[in-house]
Amino acid sequence: MAKIAPRTLSGFMELLPEDQIRFDRMAEIIRESFSVYGYAPLDTPVIEAAEVLLAKGGGETEKQIYRMTKGDSDLALRFDLTVPLAKYVALHYGQLTFPFRRFQIGKVYRGERAQRGRFREFYQADIDIIGDGSLAVINEAEIPGVIYHTFQALGLKDFVIRVNNRKVLNGLFLAMDLQEKSGAIMQTVDKLEKIGREKTAAILVDDFSVPQADADRLLDLLTSGQRGASPVAILSSYMGKNELLDTGIEELLTVAKHMEAFGVPDTHFVVDLTIARGLDYYTGTVYETIIPAHPEIGSICSGGRYDNLAEYYTDRQLPGVGISIGLTRLFYVLEEQKYLNDKLLAAPADALVLPMTDDWGPAIAFATALRTVGLRTQIYGEDKKFKAKMSYADKLGIPYVVFLGEDEIAQNKVTVKDMITGEQETITAREAAERIAAGVKDGRTARPIQAE
Repeated sequence: MAKIAPRTLSGFMELLPEDQIRFDRMAEIIRESFSVYGYAPLDTPVIEAAEVLLAKGGGETEKQIYRMTKGDSDLALRFDLTVPLAKYVALHYGQLTFPFRRFQIGKVYRGERAQRGRFREFYQADIDIIGDGSLAVINEAEIPGVIYHTFQALGLKDFVIRVNNRKVLNGLFLAMDLQEKSGAIMQTVDKLEKIGREKTAAILVDDFSVPQADADRLLDLLTSGQRGASPVAILSSYMGKNELLDTGIEELLTVAKHMEAFGVPDTHFVVDLTIARGLDYYTGTVYETIIPAHPEIGSICSGGRYDNLAEYYTDRQLPGVGISIGLTRLFYVLEEQKYLNDKLLAAPADALVLPMTDDWGPAIAFATALRTVGLRTQIYGEDKKFKAKMSYADKLGIPYVVFLGEDEIAQNKVTVKDMITGEQETITAREAAERIAAGVKDGRTARPIQAE
């Protein structure tokens, strides 16, 4: 029978065990960080009815979605975690307490062209706060605090949270009599950092007939922070132009005002009027988080405020605010940029127990005792030579090997070998457990990202 060549589809990431442990540690820390802020865990189905996922779809979404039929059912794989959340809130509205705060870490699927750092199957880590009819702007001020806490917990130091407000941008367009082209201008402004000011101005003038003077005035204002000016101070001079702009400025000031109280130092937060988040999905505060030393990576966490989460599923007004971390992509780029911490213990076990006699009872009992106190423990049961057993531990990076031979059993002791230093000592089972626990503590609790 012909053998089928094993392969992984393009755009799907498979990790070796040591990297999977690092990835899982990142997910664990993100989960813990979100929980600290009182977000409840949620897990929605990977497969939904296609009409549910495509309720507000069309265009690129419909082109990228993985779709299938089973009998008479038209099904699709979720392409993000937000649309399933909208369905969930509409479906369970009567059973939820608002504001509803949820986090979710799960796989999503997009049938787009796979390329460096972009995947067809990937994990997202999302948080959202959903209001019933209204949602106070203070919730938008909390989000940067969650972002900061999460990336600090992961061990990332060099990052900046950039914040803007879509009402400010739309209010400025209105003040400049550009409201009829606001959508197209918004999408163009969102590309400013990638394509540069000169090309952005040319698009505004040539494609959207924005007068050159207005284009220059708009871009001067939006890039004021990059030239050392205070965007907030400059915006103050625009107060009174229109109600939308005034509301946006007030909301932006509220978010900025509470950053320190939410634990975000000014070194990690900036008001950046160029942040637009090109989708018209967002209606208020918007966020992007970057690593300044690696601008080519782009945003590692983004999101914003939206007016009505579930408008395609219910008549109830359900405003919200949320962010998303592309966890698979973040892991990929951190690994590529050598940001992952090699001090994190990435072995599948803290100790390997080697029975050295035909009586396995003492070795099994000792391994059970180690597991009881939370130490990850393997027993090597293969009939191999001693060198092969030690090589097994070494290849997996297991930090401690424990021998139980006739002498150890007779003394009611064990011999523990430190695989890093090469030192070994015959001690009691209790002393061995304490030594192993102390030896692996730093490695097991190390942050997955190496601090700069």
